[in-house]
Amino acid sequence: MSAPLELTGLTRVFDTPSGPFVAVKDVNAAVHAGEFVAVLGHSGCGKSTVLSMIAGLDRATYGGVVIDGKQVLGPGAERAIVFQSPCLLPWLTARDNVLLAAGQRPGTNACQQRASADRYLELVGIADAADQRPGQLSLGTQQCVSLARALSLEPRFLLLDEPFSQLDSLTRFELQEILLRVWEESDKTVVMVTHDVDEALYLADRLILMTDGPEATVGASLTVPFPRPRRRASVLAHAEYHRCRRRVIDFLEHHAHQSRPSPLDSVLARSVAVAH
Repeated sequence: MSAPLELTGLTRVFDTPSGPFVAVKDVNAAVHAGEFVAVLGHSGCGKSTVLSMIAGLDRATYGGVVIDGKQVLGPGAERAIVFQSPCLLPWLTARDNVLLAAGQRPGTNACQQRASADRYLELVGIADAADQRPGQLSLGTQQCVSLARALSLEPRFLLLDEPFSQLDSLTRFELQEILLRVWEESDKTVVMVTHDVDEALYLADRLILMTDGPEATVGASLTVPFPRPRRRASVLAHAEYHRCRRRVIDFLEHHAHQSRPSPLDSVLARSVAVAH
């Protein structure tokens, strides 16, 4: 049985004044239903570029994103994304920001949409902030609103672009727990971009490790062995935790810089030659 989300030869080339810039090259991966996958790599390795192409916000130069066996070329209701910044409308309350997304679901009326918004605000633990505007909320609470907004679309695929990177460590831990609880209570398939090794190991079922850019690609994949449901203390105490952590750090320090040959190399070489 094929995976519901597949990346096939995903490549993104940007035109620059000095010629074509290959940001990511020949990225291949399959994400299974209900799986939590973390895409991990150094800053600037193209992780967010890959996520933007999965979300349909950017289009691949070569290759593509395949959902249920069909290539997708733009955004779709089956995918929702949470960005690094909350991206909330400052003149709307938390509830109204979530309602913007809930209102996009076909076949629902205003009462159902409000109930959905309230349910997801409750699920992420900020129901008491529903009538407050973003400027009255902490950054962590704003990011919870952003997560509730994405969930209110009831997507199959939840895409997370380093959603906790701007938070202090204590708030980040709290939101990781919220995300984990939400995911455990749903049937969402999650693809999360991060450069935090411990975050990836705690949250994900599998890590996709990216090489450095330019021409970043998948360098390795690691299945996370910790049982679910997970609690931070039990994960940190697990016999395999430090071995997994060392393996990821070893990849990032010693193998992420290595280029990988690809069947697309000849195609890319021709495009560079034409550009010059």
